[in-house]
Amino acid sequence: MSKQNQDEKLKEAAGFVAGGSALGASLAAFVGNMGLAGAFGGIAIGAAPVIGAGAIAGLAAYGLKKIID
Repeated sequence: MSKQNQDEKLKEAAGFVAGGSALGASLAAFVGNMGLAGAFGGIAIGAAPVIGAGAIAGLAAYGLKKIID
C-alpha cells in the first residue's frame, strides 16, 4: 500500500513540475527576448532558464499544497 501511495505522490509532483515548465515555456514564448541589465552590463536570458524557473516554481507549488494538506 505504501508503494502505491509513493507512486501517486511522485506522479502528482511530476504533474506540478510539468505544469510549471509549460507555464515557463509559454512565458518565454510570449515575452520573447529577455535580459538582465545592471552595473555589470547586460546579459541575455534564453528560454531554458525561464523553463527551469517554471519547473522550480511548480515544485514549490506542490510543496505548498502538501503543507496546506
